[in-house]
Amino acid sequence: MIDHISPNDAISLSLSQKTSRSHAIEDMSSVIKKFFIASMFMWAAPVAILYGFNHNILPGSTHLSSYSMTLLSGFLAVISVNIVIACYICMAMKEPSDKHEPDPAFLASAKASLSQKPNEAEYSSQTRQKAE
Repeated sequence: MIDHISPNDAISLSLSQKTSRSHAIEDMSSVIKKFFIASMFMWAAPVAILYGFNHNILPGSTHLSSYSMTLLSGFLAVISVNIVIACYICMAMKEPSDKHEPDPAFLASAKASLSQKPNEAEYSSQTRQKAE
């Protein structure tokens, strides 16, 4: 028995699909924006630290030997990158996990592959290799 969908139901279904797609696009753009900002800080922070030490902008750096200044500036540059990475990880951990739902088609194919017998899986992979 085939269920018939009324035009109003089809329109509301289409609108809900468009809404979910637009939310997915907005979510992806916010992820890309966060990644871009973190990437810029990963580049800018160490360069700013090295520049500050090499041009004696940071206080107290004029009293250091060149060897000590190189070690300290390099160490602080590496620490700054690690701090940016830790902040990026914290932002990712704070995102709600309920808005990331797997693709239903992918789940169905994964469940089907798990329910296959081992002999069927080997046979299908051998058949696929011969076909290619």
